[in-house]
Amino acid sequence: MTTMTETSARFREFKMPDVGEGLTEAEILKWFVQPGDTVTDGQVVCEVETAKAAVELPIPFDGVVHELRFPEGTTVDVGQVIIAIDVAPGSGDAPAPAAEPAQEPVEAASQGDGDAPKGRTPVLVGYGVAESSTKRRPRKGASAAPEAAAVAAAVQAELNGHAAPAAVAPAVPAQGGAPDGGRPLAKPPVRKLAKDLGIDLATVVPTGKNGVITREDVHAAAAPAVAQVAAPAPSQAAPEAPAAAVVPASARETRIPVKGVRKAIAQAMVGSAFTAPHVTEFVTVDVTRTMKLVAELKEDKDMAGVRVNPLLIIAKALLVAIKRNPEVNAAWDEANQEIVQKHYVNLGIAAATPRGLIVPNIKDAHEKTLPQLAAALGELVTTARDGKTSPAAMAGGTVTITNVGVFGVDTGTPILNPGESAILAVGAIKLQPWVHKGKVKPRQVTTLALSFDHRLVDGELGSKVLADVAAILEQPKRLITWA
Repeated sequence: MTTMTETSARFREFKMPDVGEGLTEAEILKWFVQPGDTVTDGQVVCEVETAKAAVELPIPFDGVVHELRFPEGTTVDVGQVIIAIDVAPGSGDAPAPAAEPAQEPVEAASQGDGDAPKGRTPVLVGYGVAESSTKRRPRKGASAAPEAAAVAAAVQAELNGHAAPAAVAPAVPAQGGAPDGGRPLAKPPVRKLAKDLGIDLATVVPTGKNGVITREDVHAAAAPAVAQVAAPAPSQAAPEAPAAAVVPASARETRIPVKGVRKAIAQAMVGSAFTAPHVTEFVTVDVTRTMKLVAELKEDKDMAGVRVNPLLIIAKALLVAIKRNPEVNAAWDEANQEIVQKHYVNLGIAAATPRGLIVPNIKDAHEKTLPQLAAALGELVTTARDGKTSPAAMAGGTVTITNVGVFGVDTGTPILNPGESAILAVGAIKLQPWVHKGKVKPRQVTTLALSFDHRLVDGELGSKVLADVAAILEQPKRLITWA
């Protein structure tokens, strides 16, 4: 898809690209530039979040930022213009024509009414798309365009810390109600707060810039009449706090919009749970020798510069088990009614991040030596924690490991990553009484759980894979004899 267009010899536009595999929209998380800033080819201008990851977008040409078409926090469809660049500053060409008004960025996130045709919505880690049950508000007619433009300008101005252009500033009513009898202007979190408190926004006196209702305005309207009289005048209003900063003391619930990665997780997990027949098997194993091996590897000069931990040995054990039982590394092709055997292993590692659970994978993990696997694991974890995991890094996984032991959990029944046949859950490693060489001794013990798709992995095969992993962790020297 072309992501830039020419509006004249002077102005060029940059469109929201498809930064994943078939994604249809992305949310603008942060602008790194403002109107008037000079940009160069390849410079990152904004960060967007898709259903898979946060991605930085570079501009493909030089110039001066003329206009940001959407404020931060707005979800934009792929193909919509997000920024206009003056590539010939100082010339006398006419300004670039304005793009289609934003789809009411101040309102859209809080609306659920209205029906729209079913479209495609992104799912987790690049396994295609499915019909969505999410309904979006239908686009309003031309009469709503001035209000939408005013709202977008007001929000962008507030984010930039200066007043919006007078040409798009709506009238500010002296009393409660909306400008010109239209819909009151407020951001989605403010609308949600008003709904939770039972406040009609049409009765709220706005004190924000350009007639935008703030959280303080809603709280003032919800307070007793005396508090309403004492509410600060528009010129004395305090700056609006971040959406999550103020929670009424009387609130019994907090509602968080489901979008981005969290929305994709929900859709993918529901689809997986109700599509693939899950079977989970468990084994408890003495990993004392594995823990000794980890300690020895930390002192090994060949492992210098890489992180060595039990997960590294567990990952290598799973790769050896897959080599011994290759049929487990497969996928179910529903459309063609085929089992697709994979002759490579893209090892997924489930990672908890501030944006939710993601599953990046190590490409061709089966070909890596132990030091290479350690380096790949370290890079994967660091990238995930920094929120820089790319959509490509989460696509094409074949088998996954989820380490719930880091949270002190003994084990679990993990749900398969869509398109994969098995997932191994690793529990906490604890010192427990264990029968060793005929005597009860304190040993390092953990519980493993393997979930698999029973359409293509039967009980015998799943049991063999889990038993092999357990055997290697009990006697790590099998990594040499079995590899």
